[in-house]
Amino acid sequence: MSAAVPHIPVLGREAVEALHPRDGGIYVDATFGAGGYSRMILATSGTRVIGIDRDRTAIAGGFDLVDQSGGRLTLVEDRFSNLAEICDAEGVELVDGVVMDVGVSSMQLDQAGRGFSFRLDGPLDMRMGHSGPTAADVIAKASETDLANIIFIFGEERHSRAVARAIVAARKEAPITTTRALADLVARVVRSKPGDIHPATRTFQGLRIFVNAELDELHLALEAAEQMLRPGGHLAVVSFHSLEDRIVKDFLNARSRTGGGSRHLPEVRQDAPSFRVLTKRPVVAGDQEVAANPRARSAKLRAAERLEAPAHQASELLSWPRLSDVMRGG
Repeated sequence: MSAAVPHIPVLGREAVEALHPRDGGIYVDATFGAGGYSRMILATSGTRVIGIDRDRTAIAGGFDLVDQSGGRLTLVEDRFSNLAEICDAEGVELVDGVVMDVGVSSMQLDQAGRGFSFRLDGPLDMRMGHSGPTAADVIAKASETDLANIIFIFGEERHSRAVARAIVAARKEAPITTTRALADLVARVVRSKPGDIHPATRTFQGLRIFVNAELDELHLALEAAEQMLRPGGHLAVVSFHSLEDRIVKDFLNARSRTGGGSRHLPEVRQDAPSFRVLTKRPVVAGDQEVAANPRARSAKLRAAERLEAPAHQASELLSWPRLSDVMRGG
């Protein structure tokens, strides 16, 4: 494991330190990406890592690390929400740690053909995997109301109605199939001042999250990690915007809550805490890391330790637009 490190994930050192890798431990790198977390975990002798990524390009890029690990790294092309089933298929009953780096990777952003970034002109794809509708399909099919909701809820764009209206008008003239075409369209609707983020940033974020069902995936992956972590095992999650961080924060708060309630109200049965939060406040990147990688500015790390209590009952997904409904006009 002495090869040069090709990629260091944001808050990578802090996230892996939160896992406390130990000789003989089994860990899940739920968002393998360029393999930065896996490489750091494998630096502790005797560790085993199951790396998961829905992007087959990332999986293929990790084959060299599989060889270097001497059989201690297993790569699986799948969604990280399926991590419990993946571990079961690998003959693993419980794991010692799970790390997640949520959202799109720099590697994906830098590939014009993937269609994630308005900085590079390419097909309006945005899929992290290689199946299902693309962002261009959504733009072509979704109603104006659905587009406004997608861009407002997942992109937190306050001009979402105007953007949706402009998209519907433009697609009547010609299909919107490239990142440049969509970015230019949004820029004509959303005005920005010097120093502001690009006017298309939130629209692209909203579409990407929607196309990949990223928030549902995160919700399900956290519950799967709760099932798979052994008592004393650690969970570390790095997120990059408020929607993701809120889901992680709410999940850990719900799983670590003790007592509470009012003496004036009937007692409500509460599950025993299944996690102990290790980060009272999220860990953020230092000035040096932000200077080297501006994307680190928005990163937040939350970590927790699995307790003895059984996993809590799975909760329902939040109510918001979903790809299958929108694409069939539901």
